[in-house]
Amino acid sequence: MSSNPVAETVASLMPTARAELTELVAFQSVADFDQFPKSESEAAARWVADALTAEGFQDVALLDTPDGTQSVYGYLPGPAGAKTVLLYAHYDVQPPLDEAGWATPPFELTERDGRWYGRGAADCKGGVLMHLLALRALKANGGVPVHVKFIAEGSEEQGTGGLERYAEAHPGLLDANAIVIGDAGNFRTGLPTVTATLRGMTMLRVRIDTLEGNLHSGQFGGAAPDALSALIRVLDSLRAKDGTTTIDGLTPDASWDGLPYDEEQFRKDAQVLDGVELIGDGTVADRIWARPAVTVLGIDCPPVVGATPSVQASARALVSLRVPPGIDTDEATKLLQVHLETHTPWGARVSTERIGQGQPFSADTTSPAYAAMADAMAVAYPGQEMQYAGQGGSIPLCNTLAALYPHAEILLIGLSEPEARIHAVNESVSPEELERLSVAEALFLRNYAAG
Repeated sequence: MSSNPVAETVASLMPTARAELTELVAFQSVADFDQFPKSESEAAARWVADALTAEGFQDVALLDTPDGTQSVYGYLPGPAGAKTVLLYAHYDVQPPLDEAGWATPPFELTERDGRWYGRGAADCKGGVLMHLLALRALKANGGVPVHVKFIAEGSEEQGTGGLERYAEAHPGLLDANAIVIGDAGNFRTGLPTVTATLRGMTMLRVRIDTLEGNLHSGQFGGAAPDALSALIRVLDSLRAKDGTTTIDGLTPDASWDGLPYDEEQFRKDAQVLDGVELIGDGTVADRIWARPAVTVLGIDCPPVVGATPSVQASARALVSLRVPPGIDTDEATKLLQVHLETHTPWGARVSTERIGQGQPFSADTTSPAYAAMADAMAVAYPGQEMQYAGQGGSIPLCNTLAALYPHAEILLIGLSEPEARIHAVNESVSPEELERLSVAEALFLRNYAAG
């Protein structure tokens, strides 16, 4: 990294950052309180609140949001007349999934091959540290030139909308001239990237019932309608033979005209097994950034071990649909519900329940904030020009903030590059990316204040 006082300060703070990220990763802050203790999330929230207080933030508060979780807020005043910038991250994390698949314990930050491994290391506890490092570097080199609002969400991964509803009920709380969402990532390690679009998301729980109770498959199988088989047929109807998402009434042929994504590189990033084909048609970027994509997240059915020879009376699945910009998530949800109902065979009873939803997002990349970020990233990543990419994931808060504050410029950066393997086993963060992006954010705040 090029030598400058901000970069030197961030470099000197990296050992502290590792120690702090170790503490933060240790909290099992999964906002699914049927699986993980609520006390773990509350402890993580207090950690963030204490960190803000130590940095001189005022009005630090644990906000009780309507979904039963807590978001952490703080305000750091800048010079009189300065602009206001909101910094966002979330401290909740995905479940660790199969802990046996982790090379090291998921809630213990562990260094291996130059990366730091642990659930939330990149998504998005590392984002909390990125913001703190940027502010510390500025304080050590002349001060923070803007007013800073900091918000750390406690349920982003669950998609339950607690912070969105809280912000709507308190519309002045998060108002800012610019908003930096620290929950995205570079297209790849070492290539500075802002995320220009996000797909939205809807999640439906679908249930199929055919019998009053399970039946002996030898006595009744062949005539008795099997709810699990009916569910499998319904789920299969959501994809064409080549794997393209096929939901009645939903167009799957949009295209992406920004940064391309090489197919062989995608296979490597996604760790696709040799001989296994990619699904869908069009370019990779079309498929993951510009088009709807359905995923079956889980099925309730008997496990193989211990299964009995029975015709199943009921079966359930959790289905996710990613919704690209240009399609309204409410409309897409209705189309998915109707599709599931229409394609249920044998007159089986079907019900659907929406359990999470977020609208897609598209940023105004022509705004002054993007020019300020481009200049900052050119310093933090010498010889590299800032790129614009899409992201297949969703951050529901983005649209809420855009609607509440149409004047605000929203930028998405972060640590979730492909090697980070977020949401999967062995999630990790590159400390070099944490360092460079912290420098970039600090320089952005300077550039934006002066613009």
